Amino acid sequence: MVWDELTREAENQNGRDRDRLIGVYIGILAVLLAICSTGGGNAAKDATLKNIEAANTWAFFQAKNMRRHVLRVEADSLGLHLQSVPNLTSDGRSAIEAKIIDYKKQDAILTAGDAAKPIDQREGLDQLFEKGKRLEAERDVAMRKDPYFDYGEAFLQIAIVLASISIITRGTFLLAISGALAAAGAYFTAQGFTLALTMPGLG
Repeated sequence: MVWDELTREAENQNGRDRDRLIGVYIGILAVLLAICSTGGGNAAKDATLKNIEAANTWAFFQAKNMRRHVLRVEADSLGLHLQSVPNLTSDGRSAIEAKIIDYKKQDAILTAGDAAKPIDQREGLDQLFEKGKRLEAERDVAMRKDPYFDYGEAFLQIAIVLASISIITRGTFLLAISGALAAAGAYFTAQGFTLALTMPGLG
């Protein structure tokens, strides 16, 4: 009789120890889930923000490019006018030549930016083109990260649910599945942050 009571007490103690360990395990999964959710939210926000910034940059680029095109057409027209009207007065010719020089100067500023400003503060077409490409690349990286976080979050959530159920059922099968899903969730979370490996159909 005493032996049976001792056995039951030992089994209950083992059960409590097991439940505590599973509780710690669930807590760790909850932390991983929070990290994954934060990473996914940041990736989605970054993709949206970079896409907006890229669109604005390309719109600015197009506006400046149109302005440069108009200047070049005007400069060419004035150059042709000089050639087609040889009997212009000296003052008239000088005025047209000065205007051509001014147009070409504006053209250069539109293309390469204001030389009086530091290179990182210039907004010429060359700089805008590079900025647009960089923003698109950053947007694409953020978009590649997002699916990994989605899968990682799903796996971790299911792992937490299965681990919680295993406390009630006292079974190890669900706990083993939970562990496998938790490992997958941690892997996808790490992939979301690092993009160390490319998986077909993702990123």
